Amino acid sequence: MVKNGAVDVERVFIGGGCNRVVNNVSWGACGLISFGSQNAVSIFCPQTAKILTTLPGHKASVNCTHWLPSSKFAFKAAEWEKHYLLSGDAEGVIILWELSLAENKWRYVSQLLQSHKKGITCITAIVVSQTEALFASTSSDCVVNVWKTVLPSFGGECTITCLDSLSVSLKPLVTLSLAELPGSTTHLILAMGGLDNKIHLYCGEKTGQFVRACELKGHTDWIRSLDFSLPVNGETHSLLLVSSSQDKGIRIWKMALCDSAGNFDKKKAENSLAYYIKGPVFLAGSFSYQVSLESLLIGHEDWVYSVEWQPPLLMDNNSCYQPQSILSASMDKTMMIWQPERTTGIWVNIVTVGELSHSALGFYGGHWSSNGDSILAHGYGGAFHLWKNEIDNWKPQKVPSGHFAAVTDIAWGRCGEYLMSVSHDQTTRIFASWVNEANLKGDETWHEIARPQVHGHDINCLAIIQGKGNHRFVSGAEEKVARVFEAPLSFLKTLNHAASRLHDSSDDLQVDVQVLGANMSALGLSQKPIYVQASSETTDRSGSEGFDTLETIPDAVPSVLTEPPIEEQLAWHTLWPESHKLYGHGNELFSLCCDHQGKLVASSCKAQSASVAEIWLWEVGTWKAVGRLQSHSLTVTQMEFSHDDKYLLAVSRDRQLSLFSIDRTDGTDQISYQLLTRQEAHKRIVWACSWNPFGYQFATGSRDKTVKIWAVQKDQTVQQLVTLPTFKSSVTALSWIGLQRQNNDGVLAVGMENGLIELWSISLRKSEQDSSNFLVPNASLVIQFDPFMCHVSSVNRLAWRNLEKIDDSDGMQLASCGADHCVRIFKVHLV
Repeated sequence: MVKNGAVDVERVFIGGGCNRVVNNVSWGACGLISFGSQNAVSIFCPQTAKILTTLPGHKASVNCTHWLPSSKFAFKAAEWEKHYLLSGDAEGVIILWELSLAENKWRYVSQLLQSHKKGITCITAIVVSQTEALFASTSSDCVVNVWKTVLPSFGGECTITCLDSLSVSLKPLVTLSLAELPGSTTHLILAMGGLDNKIHLYCGEKTGQFVRACELKGHTDWIRSLDFSLPVNGETHSLLLVSSSQDKGIRIWKMALCDSAGNFDKKKAENSLAYYIKGPVFLAGSFSYQVSLESLLIGHEDWVYSVEWQPPLLMDNNSCYQPQSILSASMDKTMMIWQPERTTGIWVNIVTVGELSHSALGFYGGHWSSNGDSILAHGYGGAFHLWKNEIDNWKPQKVPSGHFAAVTDIAWGRCGEYLMSVSHDQTTRIFASWVNEANLKGDETWHEIARPQVHGHDINCLAIIQGKGNHRFVSGAEEKVARVFEAPLSFLKTLNHAASRLHDSSDDLQVDVQVLGANMSALGLSQKPIYVQASSETTDRSGSEGFDTLETIPDAVPSVLTEPPIEEQLAWHTLWPESHKLYGHGNELFSLCCDHQGKLVASSCKAQSASVAEIWLWEVGTWKAVGRLQSHSLTVTQMEFSHDDKYLLAVSRDRQLSLFSIDRTDGTDQISYQLLTRQEAHKRIVWACSWNPFGYQFATGSRDKTVKIWAVQKDQTVQQLVTLPTFKSSVTALSWIGLQRQNNDGVLAVGMENGLIELWSISLRKSEQDSSNFLVPNASLVIQFDPFMCHVSSVNRLAWRNLEKIDDSDGMQLASCGADHCVRIFKVHLV
């Protein structure tokens, strides 16, 4: 039996997509990238394409993240031992986090006291000195707050004070930018833009009040992004501001230092002819500044969501140089780099990169790395796109990927060689470990290697067909039909590249697999097969049919992947063909399971009456309905077959559990089934159930915060053995793995609504005194996972990896998925 504390848990993989909001991503001076993934702040490393950790703390969806210092101030942060991160959520809460670079440890510092009343829309910051930084935040409540942060030089706590609170406009502001005014060491300028199509400029000292300077008019739609350049390369008399808008245009504004403002008359200046020709003039301290439109950049064909100056570069002589280079990201699916021509000074687009995927809907933001050799975009599909400059050739790089909505179900491949997940983002994804051959250590990294289903409805449940033959799975979405998919040849060969060290998969490459891949249908529901012989006969349609429009669906080009794919390949070319539809349920599908022999699939749907809540049994292969099991009166939430497929266990919203006996007549296809018992299991909804792999015992978990262990007796009645101590939150997921068959020892993983996961040791020994072989249960808590490793929202499913055909010296692996859009894999070492 596993003793308490005798377990070590290690994070192996996190897969998750980016929240689909502007200003959600930030690239730090430390080289790490932050983004919001539902209520979590996720951190990923662009060099390894791995999500390193998620930070729990927010109670609402994370809208904004901003590094302190960001890549823009990397030249000032070379000696910093601690970096900071600001995150703002949809309820107006801002949290400050601290990263110790030496220890590589994250710490929750504080939540800002004076929060906004509505969702945060933008956070911007400026590093004033080694120990001082200022940042501004705005939200849908139309208020802008300016904060001062004192950073500890040696130990100590970081202190934050609110310098000012501004009500600028009656319409919400969505973008901010801060800068030090040229020629002045005491004054700052704050630019704000939003839904009133104007850029508002405010000036203030580093210690306090900001006053209105002027307004810049010109854009004809919402202002979406603003960014000041840094006057660090000897240019001390002017400052450049770049702005982008939903009017598809980008404008560059110049703020030039005028003469000393001793005799400056603001009213006279505003009425002068120069004000209308050159632009507005404003006063800050003892200086006046002239604002003029420097350039108008036209090139994007849709809303321009973000613009950003290339960060300053540190030269050999320790001086700084601000490159005249701007990165813009647009909903037209492109990012552009703009630079002035050397001869004329006219700003032109010199680089265009983009997403060719037909299913994409454009970019929400673009960001520079601190040295300017990489650019990152995040888009409508929650996906990242990274390009690196290799001798003036911008090449796409690997990035982490994952779902951008709640992940509802997961299942391991038959031999544990991959993990499949389904989500409310209407996709099914496959994650697998990939050994990097270039790495001498042979380190395995996990990547998304296929997207078998891209659907038109939210997907609720999944079952992988066990047994021999080709890889198949059944998925159930917010529709009355279950759909069966079969692996194409391109996937089988790709899996061979990724997982060849795990098992001999040559038997999977069957000669009779004639399907190479699949094409998306126009409505995004069915996926049609592409046959091997047909793929060589496809003609080039592009010349005769012109450009693809929304009405025409381009053909997929399935290919064997020899390295982890990028988003463009995943979104279109890794689909599996749909082989069957299973009709019968009266409502949307809710749960699915397959037996261990790969002979039967059970399905259930959302229900509010006994007739609709019946469980359907389907025969694998013929896909005929061979049984309709009636027991429950409300939705059956989870089902599972016992280890020998003799019993089917079901739990439901009606707080009951049901046990069915399933008999297969030898030599025939006849299936007989019988309801053995139905009894009240818990006081609230029963969300989860899991069988002991070594016996006829099972666990159930419920909203009443309890987990109960039950046993099937010889007379086929169910008896409760033990109730585990009450948990702190609703129990939403369970998974039982066996350790020692002769002692009937196992570990039960328990997932909760608050996102936390616990492991419990379960030992079921036969009583030595009692001749009736009564089981004496022994249950003890082994470990509570660190909250920084866990989900931040409800755990929807847990699944132990099947390691029978894999070298298990690495320990056991547990997969989990949750409402925080994340799929996680943990390695559990029994010490």
